[in-house]
Amino acid sequence: MEDLTIDLKEGRLNCRAAGIIIHDGKVLFHKNTNDSYYALIGGRVKICESSADTIVRELKEEIGKDVEIIGYIATIENFFELKEKKYHEIMFVHLVEFCEENDKKITEILHNIEGGKDKDVYYEWLQIDEIDNYDIRPGIIKDILKKGIFPVHLINKE
Repeated sequence: MEDLTIDLKEGRLNCRAAGIIIHDGKVLFHKNTNDSYYALIGGRVKICESSADTIVRELKEEIGKDVEIIGYIATIENFFELKEKKYHEIMFVHLVEFCEENDKKITEILHNIEGGKDKDVYYEWLQIDEIDNYDIRPGIIKDILKKGIFPVHLINKE
């Protein structure tokens, strides 16, 4: 199945699903070692795949863990530029939990198990009360986490 990504002359339309796992006042984010910022865990939605199914699939592929969706957090229309390309991204953000009890106790940094040059990613727990100290994209997610009020529909123009 193909990703729900459409390249146009003016930029790229992208459909992404993201998950938030919260443990002990910390949230699991991913970071590419080549980037300066953190992002929510998840990935591109594939054609005829729900955003919830995307999260379950992506986390199984990336860190080898089974997760379940336990709530809905936000829809974010995200406008940004990356590598001189304009993006219009529609992101569905779900509240997620590990299925296995032992996984719920994980506190260490996790590493991507997919491999490949573009998969140089690790997963790190960041304290919610220190979230302003980190470059997180989209930045609007910081307000969602600090307020803890769900669900919301936001527009982020960076």
